Amino acid sequence: MTTPLDKIRNFSIIAHIDHGKSTLADRLIQRTGGLSEREMSAQVLDNMDIEKERGITIKAQTVRLEWKGYELNLMDTPGHVDFAYEVSRSLAACEGALLVVDAAQGVEAQTLANVYQSIEHDHEIVPVINKIDLPAAEPEKVRAEIEEVIGLDASNAILSSAKSGIGIDEILDAVVERIPAPKGDATAPLKAMLVDSWYDPYLGVVILVRVIDGVLKKGQLVTFMQAGTQHLVDRVGCFRPKIEQLTELAPGEIGFITAQIKDVAQARVGDTLTDAKRPATAALPGFKEVQPVVFCGLFPVDANDFEKLRESISKLRLNDASFSFEMETSAALGFGFRCGFLGLLHLEIIQERLTREYDLDLITTAPSVVYQIELTHGGGHIELHNPADMPEPNKIESIAEPWIEATIYVPDEYLGSILKLCQDRRGIQKNLTYVGGRAQATYELPLNEVVFDFYDRLKSLSKGYASFDYHQIGYRDGDLVKMGILVNEEPVDALSMIVHRGSAETRGRGMVERLKQLIPRHLFKIPIQAAIGGKVIARETISAMRKDVTAKCYGGDATRKRKLLDKQKKGKAKMREYGSVSIPQEAFIAALRMGDDA
Repeated sequence: MTTPLDKIRNFSIIAHIDHGKSTLADRLIQRTGGLSEREMSAQVLDNMDIEKERGITIKAQTVRLEWKGYELNLMDTPGHVDFAYEVSRSLAACEGALLVVDAAQGVEAQTLANVYQSIEHDHEIVPVINKIDLPAAEPEKVRAEIEEVIGLDASNAILSSAKSGIGIDEILDAVVERIPAPKGDATAPLKAMLVDSWYDPYLGVVILVRVIDGVLKKGQLVTFMQAGTQHLVDRVGCFRPKIEQLTELAPGEIGFITAQIKDVAQARVGDTLTDAKRPATAALPGFKEVQPVVFCGLFPVDANDFEKLRESISKLRLNDASFSFEMETSAALGFGFRCGFLGLLHLEIIQERLTREYDLDLITTAPSVVYQIELTHGGGHIELHNPADMPEPNKIESIAEPWIEATIYVPDEYLGSILKLCQDRRGIQKNLTYVGGRAQATYELPLNEVVFDFYDRLKSLSKGYASFDYHQIGYRDGDLVKMGILVNEEPVDALSMIVHRGSAETRGRGMVERLKQLIPRHLFKIPIQAAIGGKVIARETISAMRKDVTAKCYGGDATRKRKLLDKQKKGKAKMREYGSVSIPQEAFIAALRMGDDA
């Protein structure tokens, strides 16, 4: 039996990291009887181990609830800036959103970013002030902040505590009363939006859809309008949050289908599904294609694991369409892959999932961004993903790097050190305003300076209170150079990086000092140099281990000792010429990990 349109409500939960989205989703599921007490666990919708451990949501999840005769489709979204594309997809499938704000922390950077996305989709927004049972909670101050910073009327904001279950009924009632019902025509040709797809080892590719017009039935032959492929729907259902099989999905409903698709790449997010026999005339506007922002190389520690790494990366790609990879080789590290990510957290999550779920030991090269290089003599322009592939300086007309606009929220007392951090990273201040004891700084920054450890430094300087959100604003020309690292006069391509000329010396010095501590001593002395082209900008020398060749000379003429020492010196010079320096794997990892402490 299909639910009438006016009895359906589709909504998502949006908020900054850690403001209680997933816990609120748990309470809503529990209150509407989606799961029994025994089946409940904390963060029910976060089904990856890594999500539970880090306490963050990575994949947006959906669940269907029943409340007072209404069908509620809830989408729990991630809060972290790296997963903003998950949020935008979820919002496109809804008519309204619950805006959750922490009663102690107030409005933060990601709260704003998500609200603006929601407003762009023309959503009805219901403000919820969560965690009101905390000792530091100031609901009235937060209410004023929502009105002042976001410009939303918060006079009817719901006060709740997802942890202790306060205000849950009011939230469910507000969803029914304040969020509009979806629109749609059951008699029109089928039009359904593909919101998400993932690979399930038992069911194959599972596709999450939101039906706009028409009816999606089991056994129907559907066409994917962008991909141009046809598939037979063999299963239709919804999550409550356990899988429930249905016969059809009507307009306004959100559910899943399977259609014997083997590869997630065929089920592109944002595609439109329509009936093969009676197709819709035009496809729905899809989503913006996600562009990877940060690139780095992933290499197996054991070269024999290369095939295993290839297989594992391909499987991960099935569940995460925003992750891209291509093969590359390195003289120091062997065969591996150059991978593209949406940000450093995304990189960390992928790396951790490869280590855990596929039992791989990996080396990650220094993260870098995409540079646009204009070549001399009308040679056109190229995109550079890997610093090792940079052309010779005389062939380069100009190098442009990506810039971002960052919004930083920080309590007054930490503002000075945060402004200095942005200044040190070549930031340009655009705006600085105050809202209730907190500063909002807007900066333009080169992405190159942010990808290393900007976020960690920001958190440590502000004792965890600063929040940070960014979006790209295009490319600008910069005075950029490739800094190579030479060990015993041999270049180590895995350690080369592109830096701004002004900070090259500091970076280079930091790197060679660190490598001096990390590379073990050999029987000959080893110079470690940082160089730009042919010019060495920093150098350290690892002294040789010395054998006492004069031990057997007691007394006698000094020339005997001199002769033995000269012979040793010649031997060492010869050894240095032919000897190879083994850089332990740990030294690579440590040098790259601490790439920006200098």
